[in-house]
Amino acid sequence: MKLALWQGRSPAADIDLACAQAEAALVAAAALGAAVVVLPEIWLPGYNQPDIAVRALTTDNPPMRRLSLAAKASGTALVVGYAERDGDRVFNSAACFGPDGALLANHRKLQLYGPRERAIYQPGDAFTTFRLGDEIASILICYDVEFASHIKAVADRGVTLILVPTANMTPYTHVARHTVPAMAANHGVTIVYANYCGVEGDLDYVGLSLIAGPHGEILAQAGDTPAFLIAEIPARNPALLSTQSSDLRQI
Repeated sequence: MKLALWQGRSPAADIDLACAQAEAALVAAAALGAAVVVLPEIWLPGYNQPDIAVRALTTDNPPMRRLSLAAKASGTALVVGYAERDGDRVFNSAACFGPDGALLANHRKLQLYGPRERAIYQPGDAFTTFRLGDEIASILICYDVEFASHIKAVADRGVTLILVPTANMTPYTHVARHTVPAMAANHGVTIVYANYCGVEGDLDYVGLSLIAGPHGEILAQAGDTPAFLIAEIPARNPALLSTQSSDLRQI
């Protein structure tokens, strides 16, 4: 299976631009045979935009329907981060539209980061797993993927592919360079980590989006400018796959 991600500058509440970039990424991914494209965290309307609660969407709102139709037109799945409205609550969420445009999954961020997120969003309370081609997939969002217990929890459910919209800013380059590949290696999963680049308000994003294979190998990694990455999941070598979950001693 081929996997793709788009690392871009924040659309800064320009929803038409955000959707157009997603559509372009889907066209490119389809041409190269990728099964899925992952976009950054809160791509709609942009992670560090004001009035997030006012701008929050449901999966039935026009921008989300537009992305659903784009996934169907390309025959390629899409994972998009967005601010989700559910009654009087707002969640930091990511939806996966399948290659037929159907909603395959909707994950709500478990680990809210910092006082700003905790002031805007309610935390999610469940893991999300679904089938994507021959893989069992899960979505985690940004800070979620830095918790080994969360990676273990989804791996123990049979997950082999973790799709991660993120908004990682300076100075936290170690997350992309070291934490994500280590999580992939320690739990035998492939991780697609799609970040922003550039500046949005008072945040300077580090870029460094990557696709890490199940043995911890970096299959593709961006720099600090807009980038479209694509990589193929390598054959899993049983001799190299981690056995931490089965070997763990509860002390």
